[in-house]
Amino acid sequence: MTLVEASLANTSSAEKRIRQERKRTAHNRTQRTRIKTAVKKVSAAANATEAQQAFQEVSALLDRLASRRIIHRNKAARKKSQLARLLSQKD
Repeated sequence: MTLVEASLANTSSAEKRIRQERKRTAHNRTQRTRIKTAVKKVSAAANATEAQQAFQEVSALLDRLASRRIIHRNKAARKKSQLARLLSQKD
């Protein structure tokens, strides 16, 4: 018995939706983890030039994920603002 069979789905289309949702959830979770790692890289940067380069990477990543609606666009803007403030303090 698979996980889909143990679910409450009554139709094959509902089972397929469950499979698709599991796949999407796993993918989106990895994308959100990438954000956390990239943000930590900016915070842990040794000097201003490394921090600036890491900030550019995380900024692009946040914009990309916001455009794909993996994260909310306001969250992306908030994170970029927080990191820019942190970056200006490192200088």
